[in-house]
Amino acid sequence: MSDIEIARAASMQPISEVAEKLAIPSDALEPYGNSKAKLSQEFIKSLEGRPEGKLILVTAITPTPAGEGKTTTSVGLHDGLSRIGKKSLVCLREPSLGPCFGMKGGAAGGGYAQVVPMEEINLHFTGDFHAIGAAHNLLSALVDNHIYWGNEAGFDSRRVVWRRVVDMNDRALRSIVNSLGGVANGYPREDGFDITVASEVMAIFCLSRDLDDLQERLSKIIVGYTRDRKPIRAQQVKGPGPMAVLLKDAMAPNLVQTLENNPAFIHGGPFANIAHGCNSVIATKAALKLADYVVTEAGFGADLGAEKFFDIKCRSAGLKPDAAVIVATIRALKMHGGVSKDNLNSENVEAVKKGCSNLARHIRNVKSFGVPTVVAINRFVADTDAEVAAVRETAADYGTEAFECTHWSNGGAGTEQLAVHVADLADSGNSQFAPIYDDDMPLWDKIKTVATRIYGADDVIADKKVRSQISEYQENGFGHFPICIAKTQYSFSTDPNLKGAPSGHVLPVREVRLSAGAGFMVVICGEIMTMPGLPRVPAANSILINDSGEVEGLF
Repeated sequence: MSDIEIARAASMQPISEVAEKLAIPSDALEPYGNSKAKLSQEFIKSLEGRPEGKLILVTAITPTPAGEGKTTTSVGLHDGLSRIGKKSLVCLREPSLGPCFGMKGGAAGGGYAQVVPMEEINLHFTGDFHAIGAAHNLLSALVDNHIYWGNEAGFDSRRVVWRRVVDMNDRALRSIVNSLGGVANGYPREDGFDITVASEVMAIFCLSRDLDDLQERLSKIIVGYTRDRKPIRAQQVKGPGPMAVLLKDAMAPNLVQTLENNPAFIHGGPFANIAHGCNSVIATKAALKLADYVVTEAGFGADLGAEKFFDIKCRSAGLKPDAAVIVATIRALKMHGGVSKDNLNSENVEAVKKGCSNLARHIRNVKSFGVPTVVAINRFVADTDAEVAAVRETAADYGTEAFECTHWSNGGAGTEQLAVHVADLADSGNSQFAPIYDDDMPLWDKIKTVATRIYGADDVIADKKVRSQISEYQENGFGHFPICIAKTQYSFSTDPNLKGAPSGHVLPVREVRLSAGAGFMVVICGEIMTMPGLPRVPAANSILINDSGEVEGLF
């Protein structure tokens, strides 16, 4: 059966029964139908003071069109831990509508390692992303309204930096001119849209510990500058209060279930190639109070998602991961070894060995943060034992183990061996986690540290304007911020065609943006866009409601 057929055939338990497995009382739930619910803020506050479980990160090798299955493996590992008697919980990111209707498709796992209700999760879910987009665009409207009605804050209209957002891939909105049509519509200026998941409001939403922290962070957002380049913040246009009102209900984590009826949190979801790529701090920290083992994911390959999980999320929230899982597929490793997508079903051990250079670098990188690491081989039917052996050899060469996983076809039963090993790693107490740069390292040096140590680059380059902007942020008291590098997810470099583990390249910094509320500086490199476009044949072309009233083509 297809993923969507498997999801539709699932026997879901009432969400109140799923909550009971975590000792969550029914009065702590705010149900959205019978299959999903939010946890009340009061219940989350009541968890303070409880001991915390072990935190396990699931990341992956550099993505390819062949697929890796990071979310599928996260769900499968959670089900596997539950099967071996562990009290486990998985924390995932909410899917963005852009990729669902673009080229990636849904993001609720696959096969027999899925979270359900899959269709609702992949579409509007509980409305969190709509709330984030509305809050962001409310601030945009307040900025333009403030300028229209006298501009008390002294905005230089050329230096308004707060863009607009929409949760859809729409390249036509990347760069626009707004306020056309006469004086009644405001003052014309250049503007643009980002996708909602790249919004600073999304980052703040995911990094905030509670509603008070949310409002404080929202107040720090820099929306523009005066003519003498003094920053103007959201609080000066009265934005934080009404924005927090729009976000209040969305801030509660969403509870759903896996196909094996194990509880799962899905909350927040910025991209890791243009944002920090992790689920919400609120969901993760609540999960750690409710379960002995918490499995969470970070977006794309470990050079993006895992690095930002370690250097941004863990630093901000005071999290200390106990173990990490790197997901790899034989198919993807073959592509990194030079095999075309059309020839992936034929055995090619040499290509796997060559492609393992990518896996090796990711192992080295994750271990450099002091976190015990294991490799999960998401096995496909066409994979051969000789190819799997090649991956095991590479893992062993870098001081770790690799486990075959068949969770797509067998659910939690296909990850039991991995689950036993991961639990042992997490319980070992061997994690010596530390970010790879200190807070007091200069911003430019932080960029260079990630570029050289994680990406294998020789150097970082930027034009004078960008270097001056970074220096200005440094001098104005933002030098302690971590950096969030936005680049292609398809390579360690900024060239998506450079597979494997390229070295000796240069990281070109095109633009920097200060996310003062989120507490980091975004570093935009190469040709990456913060508003993606649809592919030549978007997934939307195949999505419809059939004669039976069912959604087709979503997955």
